[in-house]
Amino acid sequence: MMLVEHGFDLYQIDQAVAAFGMTMGPFRMMDFVGFDVASAMKVQFSKNFGERFNELSKLNFVMQEDIQADETTRKGFYIYDGKSKFTPNPDIKMYVNKARSISGLSIDYELMQLSDEEIVEMILFPVVNEACCVFEDKIVVKASDLDVASVTGMGFPEYRGGIIFWADTLGPKYICSKLEKWSKTYGPFKPCAYLAERAFKRVSLVSY
Repeated sequence: MMLVEHGFDLYQIDQAVAAFGMTMGPFRMMDFVGFDVASAMKVQFSKNFGERFNELSKLNFVMQEDIQADETTRKGFYIYDGKSKFTPNPDIKMYVNKARSISGLSIDYELMQLSDEEIVEMILFPVVNEACCVFEDKIVVKASDLDVASVTGMGFPEYRGGIIFWADTLGPKYICSKLEKWSKTYGPFKPCAYLAERAFKRVSLVSY
């Protein structure tokens, strides 16, 4: 949502994430689960985890005020014609402009130059960071558990090995440096202590 409110084309985000191998992009997913469910989850996460999560986007509120957005109503970020056919919602630009006006955000022309690879990083590196928080809190001890969960639960591409395996192919130092850079400008991207330590020591996230 942050990318969109700063001027990025949400359909390009969905295309980039789908091309990476995810089952669907984040905005298509939001239509799938429904705005009410997505908003309730975001509120709960913000309440439970505070600064680790962005404030609920104004775009959510703007669209909820105007439409009951999800696949069942056939209208959201996309317009649905049956179960498999969908096209971009022509009213989205109006909603985004209204949300940007409410939030007081301006178009970030640097963000709008992101490549598809960088879009995927900005979407998934926070997921890697949260996975590291799970290790830090000792909720999970085996990387393979998170890898399997990411494939079966969030549609992460199986051929990439899972979220932790993929992250280790890039390296904790690279991921940590990107998150630190974004946190200085955009807020809740700060790497957790576990990830920062692994990056500093130049070791993998976990031992398989």
